[in-house]
Amino acid sequence: MVGMRGAYGGGGGGYSNGNESRPLEGGGAAAAAAAPMTTEITGMEVHKVAPPPPRSTLSKMKARVKETFFPDDPFRGFKGQPLGTQWLMAVKYLFPILDWVPGYSFSLFKSDLIAGLTIASLAIPQGISYAKLASLPPIIGLYSSFVPPMVYAVLGSSRDLAVGPVSIASLVMGSVLRDAVSPSAEPLLFLQLAFTSTFFAGLVQASLGILRLGFIIDFLSKATLVGFMAGAAIIVSLQQLKALLGIVHFTTEMGIVPVMASVFHHTKEWSWQTILMGVCFLVFLLAARHVSLRWPKLFWVSACAPLASVIISTLLVFLFKAQNHGISIIGQLKCGLNRPSWDKLLFDSTYLGLTMKTGLITGILSLTEGIAVGRTFASLKDYQVDGNKEMMAIGLMNVVGSCTSCYVTTGAFSRSAVNHNAGCKTAMSNVVMALTVMVTLLFLMPLFVYTPNVVLGAIIIAAVIGLIDIPAVYQIWKMDKMDFLVCVCAFAGVIFISVQEGLAIAVGLSVFRVLMQITRPKMMIQGKIKGTDIYRDLYQYKEAQRVPGILILAIEAPINFANSNYLNERIKRWIEEENSMQNKQSELHFVILDLSAVPAIDTSGIAFLIDIKKSIEKRGLELVLVNPTGEVMEKIQRANEAQNQFRSDCLYLTTEEAVASLSTLAKMTKP
Repeated sequence: MVGMRGAYGGGGGGYSNGNESRPLEGGGAAAAAAAPMTTEITGMEVHKVAPPPPRSTLSKMKARVKETFFPDDPFRGFKGQPLGTQWLMAVKYLFPILDWVPGYSFSLFKSDLIAGLTIASLAIPQGISYAKLASLPPIIGLYSSFVPPMVYAVLGSSRDLAVGPVSIASLVMGSVLRDAVSPSAEPLLFLQLAFTSTFFAGLVQASLGILRLGFIIDFLSKATLVGFMAGAAIIVSLQQLKALLGIVHFTTEMGIVPVMASVFHHTKEWSWQTILMGVCFLVFLLAARHVSLRWPKLFWVSACAPLASVIISTLLVFLFKAQNHGISIIGQLKCGLNRPSWDKLLFDSTYLGLTMKTGLITGILSLTEGIAVGRTFASLKDYQVDGNKEMMAIGLMNVVGSCTSCYVTTGAFSRSAVNHNAGCKTAMSNVVMALTVMVTLLFLMPLFVYTPNVVLGAIIIAAVIGLIDIPAVYQIWKMDKMDFLVCVCAFAGVIFISVQEGLAIAVGLSVFRVLMQITRPKMMIQGKIKGTDIYRDLYQYKEAQRVPGILILAIEAPINFANSNYLNERIKRWIEEENSMQNKQSELHFVILDLSAVPAIDTSGIAFLIDIKKSIEKRGLELVLVNPTGEVMEKIQRANEAQNQFRSDCLYLTTEEAVASLSTLAKMTKP
């Protein structure tokens, strides 16, 4: 069959004039420009594949960089504006507070005041609890609920995000740092490492925003996060058994096996008074959570339950002197606002690697949670949250926090949900919450002396139990078994090995899956749906029928160095299978390669097309290409300029036109 095309003409890129027909020479831009856009073949109009308009290498690079780092085109509003207006817009871009403060009203403030006071009632007990989860002094949790929300109110773009410490980042920071330094033996060093890790976390977060590298956090897929969060929630809850059972000597390891072993090896330390108080308040907190989930208008029940638990339990301990009966208490907390801590940042080479690693892990985790929460509530209220701006805001918030006695903070889902349900209108609710925490720090700290640790443990369990999303796991199972495997591996890695190793396993599996999709792209054999000119996958559409003498293949992925060898081998195998299936009357003559779903191709990909064309021709067959996209067509043109492998009569715009032309040609070549 090869060589017959020139004798008979009629290719998709040739053109005719009366009885005269001649093919286009080469595939360069000049030939493309000289040729008409259509041709008539056996009464059917065949459209020529058009190359993209010529562009310089510099313009292509600029377009690629813009699409990679500025897909949202943040500066589009600056075009055509006077210089003064541009400066004002730039300042508003950096400080979103300037957008809503000029139009702020008393009615908005009333809504924000109620929301701020409501989330403060949740933030105070959670701040104390999460600081203990990170093995830090409880006062650090309150410090972290004061300065960071004030910074976020100035720099953040979300109206609903309520800022403060979160359970997962607290757990990770505490577990990683405890592997190197004991918080009880070296409390000052541990505190220095926590502040330094927070500094690096903020640096990573702000850098991702400034350099427009937010797509990096997309490697934490939904399946990864669902499994990781569920595993971390289990570990966090198990860690609270120390407080709930009154155990003094408890393991510092995070896996489920050593934790449960520690629980049952110290049964003599169990305190029935502590267990009774813990169970009672845990039931109360879970009941309040259930009420708020069942009746959303009663959101304030679960929001106020932690603070109510702290107040009631503190009064009970004080009245019955329960600290003398086996119930441990927080103890004395100093009054006063955040102390400067820039002098405590430790950049010593001995611990630099540890703090950088801790900062990277906690920074990415908290950033992912904060942006996900912000976007979730923004979609509910139909407004936009700028992801890169949020990264800069959260990052700078943590950098400032590290210098003011705070550890890693972000937008917490539980607090943001309460903030949203309480009717917040702007980020002023964060300011109200911060001022409420400030009053607590200045005047109310002595009231927490008798707060029992067991209630703080119950508060943590009630908060993190919402991270176990069973419906999401079931949905992942129904949708994608590979994603479910990633989810299970993340969960199992966290609870059986450690938090950081579990996360690493899950991310590794997700990246491996992406690599598999790149190196083993989807290909299919297509057939024609009877009565139409539509060609679809034979496996998916049972009514699709093979075209005698023609093998139609479609590739649905970029063609590059990672998959070109696989594609070459797979196509050759399909040709062999097709030849073995065909009878003499429908002997295979043509191979059509549909490139409609191939968005990009590299040098190895072009070499693959040339190699497979030569291999097919050696078998006495002919290869034609259908609808190569702009970038693919441009590189085919360049290959033609050097080797002229793909004549214009090997290129068709649609599969139907290619089949019609090739079928006609096959009939004409029959003896």
